[in-house]
Amino acid sequence: MRRIALSVAATTMTLSLAGCGMLNATGDSSDASPTKGNDVTVGVLMPEKTNTRYAEFDYPIMRDRISELTKKQGKTVYANAGSSLKTQIRQMQQMIDDKVDLIVLDAVDSHGIAPMVKKAHEAGIPVIAYDRLAEGPIDAYASFDNELVGEVQARTLLEALGPQADTSDKVVMINGSSTDPNTAQFKEGALSELNGKVTIADSYDTPLWDPKNAEKEMTKAINTIGKDNIAAVYSANDAMAGAIVDAFHNAGVTHLPPITGQDAELSAVQRVVSGEQYMSVYKPYPDLAQAAAEMAVAKLQGRDIQFDSLTQDKVDSPTNKDIPAQLVTVNALTQKTIKSTVLADGIYKVDDICTPKLKADCAAIGLK
Repeated sequence: MRRIALSVAATTMTLSLAGCGMLNATGDSSDASPTKGNDVTVGVLMPEKTNTRYAEFDYPIMRDRISELTKKQGKTVYANAGSSLKTQIRQMQQMIDDKVDLIVLDAVDSHGIAPMVKKAHEAGIPVIAYDRLAEGPIDAYASFDNELVGEVQARTLLEALGPQADTSDKVVMINGSSTDPNTAQFKEGALSELNGKVTIADSYDTPLWDPKNAEKEMTKAINTIGKDNIAAVYSANDAMAGAIVDAFHNAGVTHLPPITGQDAELSAVQRVVSGEQYMSVYKPYPDLAQAAAEMAVAKLQGRDIQFDSLTQDKVDSPTNKDIPAQLVTVNALTQKTIKSTVLADGIYKVDDICTPKLKADCAAIGLK
């Protein structure tokens, strides 16, 4: 069993390991609405549109798996908040009013959405937090191992710098939004690898994960540190990595330092191929989305043993303890691992990645 504790300040994460048997998860299905059959409706709330993964991967995979598990009788209702807490509150209230059977919630603001989680709980609607750990009485949590994400990003960045890397190397950190609890976990994992090995010359928490904000932050760092004095850039995700590349180009830099990312967006994979971005983190969306779908159906149908087997990890939020969870592992995506990650899982095809502009670069790394 893996336990994660998130602080209110969203700056630290503690983790401990302990043995956990399949039947020891503490999710109590009696908290849910009366046991359902296959005729269920699951509301799916996603947080933002800048990152294309939610509409392209997470939701369609979840929708199809719920349909499959319920013999095509189960339905899903989808809404995306477009990075607005007010919009997500309105969307969640609508789902409560419509009496959906369960809500899968990827929160814009994990703290700000807590009153709505409580409302759903009081209405007898279970809530599964997805990707980001919302506060309030959630019933389960499905996410990637977020501290491992930061560790993988940092380790790969150090590999790019080579064995000669030391504290004379200046690294800029462009982190995610402070309202996203995952940001603290990514940062914690990254710093556990970077501290003492390189110097963090500048660090920013980027409001709303907005690439425009990331570009401004990177431009400021370039002006402060000097465009030739930055050894590497830790970017928490791919959308911001693209903006960081733009900031370097606007500063007249042609030979870019290693830049990290996360989410394996198509544009990021293409930047990895061209060498503009050193790496991304491939998060197997099919695994996570299917896990959330299976947890939702098991919860609604009162399949306690199956639900417990799906949620053998435990997490703590600032408001609740011992939340049943499933944490999915991640992998580094570099030029060497494109085949074994996004291509192997069918996320993209070679033709998707290797546009005419990138044919030579693709050929050079064996993508044909």
